Amino acid sequence: MTPTKEQSAGILARALPYIREYKGKTIVVKYGGNAMLNETLKENVMHDIVLLAYIGIKVVLVHGGGPEISATLDKMGKTTEFVDGLRVTDEETAEIVQMVLCGKVNKSLVNLIGRKGGRAVGLCGMDGNMISATPADPRLGYVGNVEETDVGVIRDLLDCGYIPVISSVGFGKGEAVGYNINADTVAQAVASALGAESLLLMSDIPGLLRDKDDPESIITNVSIAKAEQMQADGTICGGMIPKVRCCIDAIRGGVKKVFILDGRVPHSILMEVLTDEGVGTMFVR
Repeated sequence: MTPTKEQSAGILARALPYIREYKGKTIVVKYGGNAMLNETLKENVMHDIVLLAYIGIKVVLVHGGGPEISATLDKMGKTTEFVDGLRVTDEETAEIVQMVLCGKVNKSLVNLIGRKGGRAVGLCGMDGNMISATPADPRLGYVGNVEETDVGVIRDLLDCGYIPVISSVGFGKGEAVGYNINADTVAQAVASALGAESLLLMSDIPGLLRDKDDPESIITNVSIAKAEQMQADGTICGGMIPKVRCCIDAIRGGVKKVFILDGRVPHSILMEVLTDEGVGTMFVR
């Protein structure tokens, strides 16, 4: 149902305190999951990012692109070996990852932001020696962990009014081949180095759940101590462990507020940043 003029005015009025709170500050958005595959959701996300930039919030977008990588490898007839569910990335695969993430995916997002009226610049972790990486596991090849982060080029772009769009590929010191890095990890490292006001990790689940099989059991607010306790007792398990770890590390790294958002909800970024409703879990110290 379309809101009335009075309802629309009320929504804008309630957003004012949040606009005031965030104006001139930096937020980092990790973009991925279903919001990256669904074209309507993709349009919504880029719309939200441009809107936030227009009202004076400095936005950094970090993205992965696993499905695009898999599709490209399939087209090229490149078979992939997996170890513990993780893709073994030999030198040839690493070059394909770089081509897909830093080229096709990154530039398509930059173009979409431009079509929405924003000004974006595409980067990867190798630009400006931004993100150095070390091997995550020798068995996985060119899959990396973040070693060091230099956000000078990001700050310069933000100060000039651009939206940096960063693909999660870093460089190994003294190596010619780039490392594929988990996008959540890159977003956390960038947000901590920038001293960001907020980090928003888009996901395909409602948020942190008390019962992983019950989407209604969402926890809207959690301390890092409680999150660590939930990990220790097995409530947080599987693929949620590294995501929650990123949230904890970001808070400890100086980021004031960290969210796991349900990226399947249209305009979830605006709802989390500019309203008191929220659509996910907020981590606090």
